[in-house]
Amino acid sequence: MTFDAQRSRMVERQLKGRGITDPRVLAAFRKVPRHQFVPEELAPEAYADRPLPIEGGQTISQPYMVALMTSRLRLQGHERVLEVGTGSGYQTAILAELALEVFSVERLPELLAAANTRLEGLGCLNVHLTPGNGSLGWPEHAPYDAIIVAAASPDIPPPLLAQLAEGGRMILPVGGPSAQTLVEAEKRQGAVRRVEIAGCIFVPLVGQHGWRL
Repeated sequence: MTFDAQRSRMVERQLKGRGITDPRVLAAFRKVPRHQFVPEELAPEAYADRPLPIEGGQTISQPYMVALMTSRLRLQGHERVLEVGTGSGYQTAILAELALEVFSVERLPELLAAANTRLEGLGCLNVHLTPGNGSLGWPEHAPYDAIIVAAASPDIPPPLLAQLAEGGRMILPVGGPSAQTLVEAEKRQGAVRRVEIAGCIFVPLVGQHGWRL
């Protein structure tokens, strides 16, 4: 089966089959070649229903989890989005299809360099990458209409809340090192409304407002 066919099947079975209905999100997942964001030897498994290891002891999340987090942002195309944890760059590429601009922070230089090469190769011109401590966000470009965090922290990092625009949404895993809850946080009139979405397991967010190395 070709990669295009595998990608189409992934969208139909793993995403639509589990309730992902946003047509813009589904179109982005049909377009972005996930097999280009995993180590070459794992390309045949790129569209499997599970996370996969990447460089630096990190992972590329299960396709459904990426789609669930993305869909909860409810992006319309005019937003400026902060991504904490560039990783392979796959989530970044999906966001680039859905938002006006994407600002992504990654603490591991080797991951950042590889993601930059992949994203440039795909022509993602609305993406800005920087090395740094993701728990501190990227204050120079705040506020953000949406924030997505691809690593787990004990609670919502205060700097990220401060960088979230009024009416903006943040999606992130919150909890202990071994298991977390996916949380949607929405800022309204200075207050934060939290909604728990589902159980999940992510690598830890390392930094001042995450977990210590």
